[in-house]
This record gives sequence, C-alpha cells and structure tokens, in this order.
Amino acid sequence: MGLFSFLNSVNKISPQAKEALEQITQVKSYSKNEIIQEIGSRCKTIYFVQEGCARIFYYKNGNDITEHFAFGNDLIVRAESLFTGKPTSKGIQAIEQTNIVGINSDSLFKLYDKHHDIERLFRLLFEREYVNTVRRIESLQFKSAKERYVELLETTNYVQKISLKHIASYLGITQVSLSRIRADL
Repeated sequence: MGLFSFLNSVNKISPQAKEALEQITQVKSYSKNEIIQEIGSRCKTIYFVQEGCARIFYYKNGNDITEHFAFGNDLIVRAESLFTGKPTSKGIQAIEQTNIVGINSDSLFKLYDKHHDIERLFRLLFEREYVNTVRRIESLQFKSAKERYVELLETTNYVQKISLKHIASYLGITQVSLSRIRADL
C-alpha cells in the first residue's frame, strides 16, 4: 500500500490537500543498517515506511536497545523531539533495505492552517501512535516475554530478518532467553 492509500484509510483528504502534501514528501532508500536519524539530532521529519523495516534505538550502559520497530505502512518518528524541538537521545536505523517517505514537519505544520483535513489526518495518526506507545508500555508491564514475542510474530513476517539482539532488547530479555522462547514455540 502506498502512502496516500494508507493515509486515505485513516482519513480521506481533498485532492488539493493531497497535492500540497505530495509537494513536501521525499522518497529515500536506505541500505541495511544505515542510520536514518542520528542520536543527538533534532527530529524534523515524519517518516513513513513504504517497504522494509526500521527501528528506533538508544544506548543504555553501553548496550544497544531497540525501543520500536516499524514495518510497511508504519510511521516512525521521535515525537518527543519533533514536538519539543530538542535533540533526541534515540536514533532511527534501517534494519534491511528500506524505502521511506519523509515529510518535513515544518512544511507539514504550515499546511495545517490551509488544509484542515491534513491537520485532522495527522492528529489521528499521532493519536494512533500514542495509543501504540501506551500498548507497548502495558505489554512490558503485564505480559510475559513469550507473549510479547508472539505479538511481534503476529505483527510482521520480517521477524526472521531482524537480528536476535535487536529482538531480545525490544522484548527486554537476553538473547539466551529469546532462544529458549523460540525453542518452546
């Protein structure tokens, strides 16, 4: 599904709004393990994964921790930096060959006054991402690692392409524990 098919599935926008939005989008391809957004940078772009897989990550006590995975038709953005304008302590990395549509946030926010349907669309998208973040936190709080792994398997068929260390850190467990879970399934 392309960007505009996905966006229309969330909230239809007028042809004029679509044209204005098309003018501020940029398609870029990233190779496996390429950094999309550096740690310490300010997030000024909203990313939409067209094809492939990306992750949000950070370092804690020298360990590479995966916070979030984004697959086809997923948004990936560091919202805390996007909305505060402050540098982020997290980065975004392509896990494999990944095609992404980038939307410059300053340009997007300027369109809000002219195209209220764009403003509504992105409000709904950001609300959806907020709910996903809350679900992720609740999953870590209330579900076992095995349940979280099964949820990840149900989310995507890209799991086989993601390194075990990234999956384990995302689940909040060691690679040894992940191997045990995989053996049990």
